[in-house]
Amino acid sequence: MVLGWIPKGDFNIQHGLLLCASSVFTAALASLILGSIMVLVVLLSRYFKINPDNVATPIAASLGDLVTLSILAWVGNLLYEAIGKQVWLAPTIIVVFALLLPLWVVICIRNKYTNDVIYSGWVPVLSAMMISSLGGLILDFTVANYDGIAVFQPVINGVGGNLAAVHASRISTSLHQKGRPGGPVRDAHLKGCLNIFKVFFGSGVHSKAARVLTLLVIPGHLLFSFTIFYLRAGHTSSSLLFQCFYLSAALLQVVLLIYIATWLVPLIWVKGSDPDNVAIPYLTAIGDLLGTAFLAVAFHFLFLLGDRDADVSE
Repeated sequence: MVLGWIPKGDFNIQHGLLLCASSVFTAALASLILGSIMVLVVLLSRYFKINPDNVATPIAASLGDLVTLSILAWVGNLLYEAIGKQVWLAPTIIVVFALLLPLWVVICIRNKYTNDVIYSGWVPVLSAMMISSLGGLILDFTVANYDGIAVFQPVINGVGGNLAAVHASRISTSLHQKGRPGGPVRDAHLKGCLNIFKVFFGSGVHSKAARVLTLLVIPGHLLFSFTIFYLRAGHTSSSLLFQCFYLSAALLQVVLLIYIATWLVPLIWVKGSDPDNVAIPYLTAIGDLLGTAFLAVAFHFLFLLGDRDADVSE
């Protein structure tokens, strides 16, 4: 609500209650649905002898946006229609979930698999929300000048976040196989992880994975961008200049995310936290921020270089 108030400087209590109620309800229902799907995916991956890190992480990241936005749109629409008619609805939802909160906390504390999340999971999630919100502010200011950015922003952020999450999850699994959080990093392939050249051009398994994930960026984004143009979903005409700037922004985003993931996961491990609970929220949030910022810069350069049709800037 604070970030929504910053651009315009006014605050509507009804809209604030709508935002809080729809967000809380969406988070609860989406978590239930996605959690159930993830359990099923992991079980099926083990049954078919597939590495869950290569399957569950991208499915969670992609389905997370789809399921969450769908539920948010549905709940938000219902609560918006209730403004002025059923003024009690939004406050009731907030109060009910607030009263249920202590029960969920007790259940999580008593469960050894979720106990750690109660104590160490809040900071990364809240920090990730703030980082992603900064990306939202950039998008809000940019879309007013460059309409075409709106349709490409979910694509560049989704692809970057998925690839970084897969890389982080693989590294985390490797560390879990050789120790416990708080212990030393026993993975020899992570030596020199601060050296960006070793991250991408080393001979270790993580470097090979980083190269493979990076090589997926160009063909993946070409497929998505041409699909957008074919369906006429975007406001931007396809040109060689546009593709160069767009793909450069996407490639730079993924390279930075993979590099950050390579040293962030071991750092979190040494500090005693589970990277699966801490690293991925940070990486996806940083991906949102970097992707939106790089995309905004790309569109601005296109405008400066003369690509000023109604597609780039209206």
